Amino acid sequence: MTDAIVVINSGSTSLKFAAYSAEAAATPVVVCGGEVESMADAPSFKAHDRSGKLLGEHRWEAGRPIDHGTALRFALSWMESNISGLKFVAAGHRVVQGGTKFDKPVRVDAEILNYLESLVVVEPSHQPFNVRGVRALAEAFPNLPQVACFDTSFHRTMPEVAQTYAVSAKLRDAGVRHWGYHGISYDYISRQVPKVAPRARRVIVAHLGGGASMCAMLDGRSVETTMGFAGLTGLPMATRSGDIAADALFYVLRRGILDVAGLEKSLYHDSGLLGLSGTSDDMRELQNSKDPRAIAAVEYFVYALTKYAGAYAAVLGGLDAFVFTAGIGEHSAVVRAGLCKKLEWLGVNLDEQANSANAQRISTPDSAVSVWVIPTNEELMIAEHTLALTQPGSK
Repeated sequence: MTDAIVVINSGSTSLKFAAYSAEAAATPVVVCGGEVESMADAPSFKAHDRSGKLLGEHRWEAGRPIDHGTALRFALSWMESNISGLKFVAAGHRVVQGGTKFDKPVRVDAEILNYLESLVVVEPSHQPFNVRGVRALAEAFPNLPQVACFDTSFHRTMPEVAQTYAVSAKLRDAGVRHWGYHGISYDYISRQVPKVAPRARRVIVAHLGGGASMCAMLDGRSVETTMGFAGLTGLPMATRSGDIAADALFYVLRRGILDVAGLEKSLYHDSGLLGLSGTSDDMRELQNSKDPRAIAAVEYFVYALTKYAGAYAAVLGGLDAFVFTAGIGEHSAVVRAGLCKKLEWLGVNLDEQANSANAQRISTPDSAVSVWVIPTNEELMIAEHTLALTQPGSK
């Protein structure tokens, strides 16, 4: 019998899952994973092994939605029935918002779950579905210990001045503050940097995927990050705007160009790379396109990265290493080269051949700032935290 941890990322109409071995003395190892997709209209289930080989699939009746509880019961039951000897002993969840109460992962109880649900008003794009997954699993498997890992927690080490906005005390007391996200990914990367660059104290990490952000780390701790109150501001993203002037938004509302709901949809779903190019939100398509709008979108993305990288080097008082991670960061030699050339003044010297090959180190040996490509692994980070909080003797 193999004790296992299930790692869960609950979305609005999909649910990603992965099973990890749960031996207390060893690093968790992924056993299998998969996803339940299109839960609202054409639900389907797929599971694969650690190499990506399909292990099984299932489809529910089209046109009949399923809820998170149904998806979770099916996924866990399927894995325990089809993976020889697998037995789930705990569950770990990605939850984007931990609020001011949680600066590290925590075992979930009813009181904590209610608090996390109260934060839906802060981050309405992911939080309600993350919480729904935790609650559904608690109902389906009431005796299974659950751990919540928060994207905001890693950034609670930022100095108070970095967590504060220049607004009235009334707004600050209501929770208007710089939260920061992608913290589970940054937590993982912070543990990998010493393995490749042990003397690097001042590090900038760029998590560049469908959602994009940048984090300045000093000795492995967050001191600044681009995402602000929720998941919208900072760098431009696939369909999210990134930074935009607040007074421009008042203008849009005053003119009646969009109402509040329409403005939220526009900034979250019709902006970013998609809004700039008018054709695609996929960096792979944009960087290979000759359409002037696609070229301009890529240039804008690199320009935004350049501005924040320069600012964060100033915050850190210099720079020892730069790390690219996530989909674009790990696979786009075009974006990496564009930024590295802009940072030559900081001492970055790009190894173009290594960059084209997606090598781990893409800077030359004599580069004053070492530059790295390190794949992130948020699921493993959640599994490790869950194991640490649920093994015998943990608190």
